Amino acid sequence: MKNFIYIALVATLFASCSEYQKALKSEDTAFKYKLGDSLYSQGKYEKANKLFAQIVPAYRGKPQAEKLMYLYCKTFYEMKDYYIAGYQFERFASSYPKSEKAAEASFLSAKSYYMLSPRYTKDQKETNEAIDKLQAFIDSYPESENVSEANTLMKELEFKLEEKAFAIAKQYNTISDYKASIKSFDNFLFDFPGSSLREDALFYRLDSAYKLAMNSVESKKQERLEKAKEYYTNFKKSFVNSKHIIEADGMASDLDKELENYSNTLNN
Repeated sequence: MKNFIYIALVATLFASCSEYQKALKSEDTAFKYKLGDSLYSQGKYEKANKLFAQIVPAYRGKPQAEKLMYLYCKTFYEMKDYYIAGYQFERFASSYPKSEKAAEASFLSAKSYYMLSPRYTKDQKETNEAIDKLQAFIDSYPESENVSEANTLMKELEFKLEEKAFAIAKQYNTISDYKASIKSFDNFLFDFPGSSLREDALFYRLDSAYKLAMNSVESKKQERLEKAKEYYTNFKKSFVNSKHIIEADGMASDLDKELENYSNTLNN
């Protein structure tokens, strides 16, 4: 019995492969369409895609074109070819704006760009592009069932930009380029006022200002000490129970001593 089942499965497989090969070579577009649709339903997206690619031009302007183009777009998405999926879904939504699949196509186009977004340590061109696409989808289809997911994806991408900006500012601190670090953290705090990284950003801005002031030339020392003290005040006011508060208080104490010494030196 087991052997019979095995033989039947093998025979079915060969018949399926034979039919697919026959369809690839056939001039019968209806045959290709029907088999492609069947293969798509079975999750055989790569095979369906090859058949669809052969007949897309022949179906332009025909009643079946809309469904064919949607399935064709979807095969790219299911194959994880997000570059082409994003482009093709965008074309579909533009070509069939009244289609019941237009909103979904617009969303999947935007989500394809989201899937292309790299780690925050890499260049974030695709991330910014994905945010723009997702926002455009939300603006165009505010009632879509996919809006909630689109907002979630946008938040993930926006946090990635926050991580990128924070990492750059922190790297300047690490390599002791304190002026660049302060400027970068200032920009970060302005660009991302509600960031979950705000506490660390305020602390490392203080840390950079502290180190810059403590090692400053005399002509700029007082100004930098006072600026660092201002950053300390801002940090403590915002995060009085911060994990960095002991270290920050220590910096403040050092800054006060230096300011006192500087004042005494001037008076003498």
